Amino acid sequence: MHRTLAPLALGALAVLPAHAENSKPQPVPFTDTIPAARDVAFPGTVTLDIDATDTRRGIFTTHETISGVSAGHMVLLFPKWLPGSHSPTGQIDKLAGLHISANGQEIAWTRDPVDVYAFHIDVPQGASALDIKLQFLSATKSDQGSIVMSQNLLRLQWNSMSLYPAGYFTRQIPVQATVKYPDGWTAASGLPSTATGSTYRYQPTNYEVLVDSPVLAGRYYKKWALSPRVNLDVFADNAAELAATPEQIAAHERLVTQAVKLFGAQHYDTYEFLLAISDQIGGIGLEHHRSSEDGVKLGYFLNWKDGPGPRNLLPHEYTHSWDGKFRRGAELWTPDFRAPMIDNSLWVYEGQTQFWGYVLQARSGIVSKQDTLDMYASILASLDNRPGRNWKPLIDTTNDPTMSQRRPRGWVSYQRSEDYYNEGLLVWMEVDSILRRESKGKKSIDDFARAFFGLTDGDYGEVTYTFDDVAKTLDQIVPYDWAGLLHKRLTETGAPAPISGFAANGYKLVYTEEPSPASKDSEKTRKITDLSYSLGVTIGKDAEITAVGWNTPAFKAALTPGDTIVAVNGAAYTDAGIKAAITAAKTASAPIALMVKHGTAIDTVTIDYHGGLRYPHLEKIGSGEGGLDRLLQPR
Repeated sequence: MHRTLAPLALGALAVLPAHAENSKPQPVPFTDTIPAARDVAFPGTVTLDIDATDTRRGIFTTHETISGVSAGHMVLLFPKWLPGSHSPTGQIDKLAGLHISANGQEIAWTRDPVDVYAFHIDVPQGASALDIKLQFLSATKSDQGSIVMSQNLLRLQWNSMSLYPAGYFTRQIPVQATVKYPDGWTAASGLPSTATGSTYRYQPTNYEVLVDSPVLAGRYYKKWALSPRVNLDVFADNAAELAATPEQIAAHERLVTQAVKLFGAQHYDTYEFLLAISDQIGGIGLEHHRSSEDGVKLGYFLNWKDGPGPRNLLPHEYTHSWDGKFRRGAELWTPDFRAPMIDNSLWVYEGQTQFWGYVLQARSGIVSKQDTLDMYASILASLDNRPGRNWKPLIDTTNDPTMSQRRPRGWVSYQRSEDYYNEGLLVWMEVDSILRRESKGKKSIDDFARAFFGLTDGDYGEVTYTFDDVAKTLDQIVPYDWAGLLHKRLTETGAPAPISGFAANGYKLVYTEEPSPASKDSEKTRKITDLSYSLGVTIGKDAEITAVGWNTPAFKAALTPGDTIVAVNGAAYTDAGIKAAITAAKTASAPIALMVKHGTAIDTVTIDYHGGLRYPHLEKIGSGEGGLDRLLQPR
């Protein structure tokens, strides 16, 4: 082959221009023109007139006026960082139909190029008030977000359907709100109101308190007074769901009694449990000073005897009135709903609330002591089998609300999640055991609760704290290196889960082949088959694998969340069949054979596991009354 063209080709390449440096742009300067919040009085009033009658389409329509404005540049904010969510979860995407005017003339608005929750306007000369119209287009399907309105009930959160002026602490912005609900409905809120027909006029307040005072309204409603200051307001999809027995209501009365005995002061004038029993709107558990939003599926009262179900919800949210709302981490408290929250105190805010929620459910009898012990066992087992602890410390999980906002995770045992809830509970159980040991039984975590949270009855403001305040309060009860212990628990990696507090308080974690009644109830409620501590999987609807534990037998066999199990040992998959196969493998040498669909492929997977079914339980150590027994006793 002749190669005479090669020199020509090389020559052609030689005459190409030398390659210049890559382009290197510079950033465009940006100046934040949104005024920072100041602790000064806003000179006007925000007035809200909301129409909540469009239940067919789930649309809330707001007419808002803001008085006290003056000519010039102004910024209006939609709430972004929401208390209780610990993250920027304001539903700005559902705000629509925004029109702003003054003196009858439309004012053009511009969304901030960086903070999409902020709207810039120029108030014209001579204007002293703004007239604002907007709509909140609530979710009509669950894939759009939580559904908050149906044709039988609705959940109204003021932050989703209002704007507020930038530059002021929200507690300094006066507000007057009125809402029209569908005819024949009743509305309940922690904020007092007067009703004229279906129109409710709410007590004048400030914007911070307003956002902290959501509304639950509906067609089917019943109210029980649990104490002179606490009410249970129940709304449901139908009247039958309101049929609570006297014994069930008595348990909720005891919840209030036990919480007040524990903490001492009450940080509200009145408190409303806003309980929705519904399959039509989304579930929720969100704390407020003078109320809580509690949303559960149908059967809260009717299926009471089937198991504990979601009954930990109300003890948890009620505890937040003290822990999280009244006492709040200094860096978690913010002056408005734009300032970012620093969540590094959630091990107290949520962790100790989780601790007291379980204690109070047992003390009140909302959940039995045995079911509470079984629920503890599930918590201990999940964290004792969480290899993510090898690389990720507890304190880093407090960033999870901002990082993931509760989006599902494929490998939660390795990635970790909001572990400050349950691992926080373990840490506080260890604290209780040390208080009991060092004081020879004279002190316990009850003493911390009263000292730290039981201040200033009726105060529903906020008292902030730091890590040092927590350690100092503990040290005043029983001298000990509390700062060292807590710092270690928050920052350590590679150590076993901190379950020693349970053993010190008289119970140890064990596994048996039989699930506890609480475990069975959890499987039924979550609609799963839980094989977490045997094969290392949970299996949901249509035999789909919903979770795989890291380094478990299932993980080593390359099973993946999202796979579907088609067959077990040659037989079509059933929940009972896979459990039977695990049991049979105990006395067989052959591995368990699964036919698994992964994407479009179907593979045969073998799992060489012979340990049988394993379900967690707490087993009493020794005889007599231990610290945990005393902790769960009613006061």
